Amino acid sequence: MPLFSLDDLATADAIVRTLVPPTPAYAWPLLARRTGVQIVVKHENHTPTGSFKARGGLTYVAALQRSMKLPKGLVTATRGNHGQSVAIGARRAGVPALIVVPEGNSPEKNAAMEAFGGELVIAGRDFDESRAVARHLEAEKGFQFVPSFHRDLVVGVATYARELFADHPDLDAVYAPVGMGSGICGLVTVRDLLGLKTEIIGVVSDHAPAFALSFEAGRPVSTETARTFADGIACREPQAEPLEIIRKGVSRMVRVTDDEIADAMRILYVDTHNISEGAGAAALAGLIKERSGFRGRRVAVVLTGGNIDMPVFARVLKGETPEA
Repeated sequence: MPLFSLDDLATADAIVRTLVPPTPAYAWPLLARRTGVQIVVKHENHTPTGSFKARGGLTYVAALQRSMKLPKGLVTATRGNHGQSVAIGARRAGVPALIVVPEGNSPEKNAAMEAFGGELVIAGRDFDESRAVARHLEAEKGFQFVPSFHRDLVVGVATYARELFADHPDLDAVYAPVGMGSGICGLVTVRDLLGLKTEIIGVVSDHAPAFALSFEAGRPVSTETARTFADGIACREPQAEPLEIIRKGVSRMVRVTDDEIADAMRILYVDTHNISEGAGAAALAGLIKERSGFRGRRVAVVLTGGNIDMPVFARVLKGETPEA
């Protein structure tokens, strides 16, 4: 059974449109000249939160409201983009949102979450430790925990896939970064619902390879660390539900280095004048690594977000690779 139906997707689209207009998907000629591939960039950095995650919190909270089960508050863990989305959804519903972030998290993402109405809790050395803290707060406060992967989130973020395939139904492949799996699982589900044959390829960092290891093993495989500056894909504990969808619908998982991600960020800036965070450039890094197999073909990369702190991006533009 698919995670959702086309009717569900249409309902989600109407909800998402109250905040997020359709984002562009451009075929940039400089990228084509550089790589020999007809690259289409899906610009999820153009949403009101600068990330594809803007879509999911709206549909998650709307589902709670429809079911008449709106809790007295929401709590979640995030590195930033998911948290902004949850904060927006909670504010619209008139309930508080506790957002747990790890120590040393992006100051600019933290500020954005607070501006959207979230109350920050700084706890944990990384995302997975922050998630454990959020679970504790769920019980302590009587709030509802919002996971990073949930059907009602995925149907919201999947509206970007619907837009992409409507604008470019002839794509040979799509590369997408994999954090906790909502974006790529939405892509897989929409592709299958539309009956398309487009190949979908996941991309992870070599420093956070848990989903790639799990894909190969056929079961969730955790890692001790996920030390990549691409914080949106810094996952070390994959969940079983997205892994099952990925294993059935994704052709392979590509591992890229942080150097390759930083280089892709520079390329996006030079060839498209768009700012990308690390996770947002991972898809392009994956395609560049495999470009010889797609010469002359039409391939999309999902620029999932552009939320990167100015000092970090300045280092990237200087030719450096930031440390995690």
